[in-house]
Amino acid sequence: MRLLLAEDEQDLSRAISAILKHNGYVVDPVYDGLTAIKHLDANHYDIVILDIMMPGADGIQVLKHFRERDDATPVIMLTAKAEIDDRVLGLDSGANDYLTKPFDMKELLARLRALLRTPAQPSAPAEDDSARERLTLGNLTLNLSSGELSTASGSCRLANKEFQMMELFLANANRLISADTLFEKVWGYDSDTEISVVWVYISTLRKKLGSLSANVRIRAARGMGYVMEEAK
Repeated sequence: MRLLLAEDEQDLSRAISAILKHNGYVVDPVYDGLTAIKHLDANHYDIVILDIMMPGADGIQVLKHFRERDDATPVIMLTAKAEIDDRVLGLDSGANDYLTKPFDMKELLARLRALLRTPAQPSAPAEDDSARERLTLGNLTLNLSSGELSTASGSCRLANKEFQMMELFLANANRLISADTLFEKVWGYDSDTEISVVWVYISTLRKKLGSLSANVRIRAARGMGYVMEEAK
């Protein structure tokens, strides 16, 4: 399960991320509202955790932007405020649940499990929902639910980091993505891994694209980054 955690207190964010990862979640941590919006526009998440007080754009603004896309992904709001009006505002703006800081991590984990057990209410016709579960370019399709990459020639199941990188490329097809951005979004700000791992994973993905006879490629733009595009 992949989560977006938008929390501007970096020490708290690191602590929450560590516990969530220990419990099997993949976590993308961001520290301001504008970065949260960029991640939500570019990626698919199973649950979003939003702090209500953030620089750039607050949690309510991020939530409203998210819901304006008719996205029914569950959202938990975090806030240091305890007033009833703030809780009501968050819920009325489209949040599914609410936690007031400080909170016990066991409670957050329980609320995550509860939300994952509750099917999201459809906000668009069924055919649109199925389309949202896939990203396509050329003859290539990535199933966001199963992590399966496929063409008419065959299919393969991607490992976690491979999936995250392929999702990022397909969601930003024909756009330049720097190695730093790939590293930050797939491995995270605080990873001890060397940035050279980006090239290793791109090499692996290229081999898988070749094995599937995909008519798309990951092109290197020297000194700038990478672009996924249809092969000419």
